[in-house]
Formats: sequence, C-alpha cells, structure tokens
Amino acid sequence: MTSDGFVEVAVMADVPEAGSHLVEVDDVRIALFNLNGEIYAIEDRCTHDGGPLVEGTIVNGCEVKCPRHGARFDIRTGAALSMPAFAPTGTFAVRVEGNKILIQAPA
Repeated sequence: MTSDGFVEVAVMADVPEAGSHLVEVDDVRIALFNLNGEIYAIEDRCTHDGGPLVEGTIVNGCEVKCPRHGARFDIRTGAALSMPAFAPTGTFAVRVEGNKILIQAPA
C-alpha cells in the first residue's frame, strides 16, 4: 500500500476495453471497468440484492446492468439509475501509474 492509501490491484491488460475485471481488497469485492481507456472501480454488489455487478452488461456507454434483476448503476459514480435498486453502490478512487492500476483501499 502506498503512503496515501492506494493499493495496486491489477494491470491495464487485465481490464479489456468496454470490459470488467474482479479484484478483492480487504475482503471487499471490487469491479474494475474500462470505459474508453479510463478505469473505474465500484463495489461489486448490487444494492438491491447483492448481485455481482462485474458479471453485468455495460449499457449506454457508462452503465452496468445487474445480471440478476436488471438494476442499472453509473460506473463512474456508483449512482443507482433504475429499479429495483435505489441506493448507490460504493466507489473507489483510481490511479493509473504506467501499466499499474491502483485503487484507494476500502475504509
């Protein structure tokens, strides 16, 4: 872990363009998404029933659709965008250093 609380979790090749990759930090499952070369990190948990967002479909360029009941979340902000989810999912700050992907460790 870096002095400012970031931890290396993957390399760019792990997260394909318009794709996702699952990592785990301190027992928290985190979904990494690559949107046009920008990496985003959200908690891998639908706030409706705990569905795995990393297994969801990316729609509208920046949303992930939960594979269980179709709730949609903004990958960039974690905001819940459609029922049956109402609460946002957690987000994590991301930093890319060369080929390495680092995220701010969960609190």
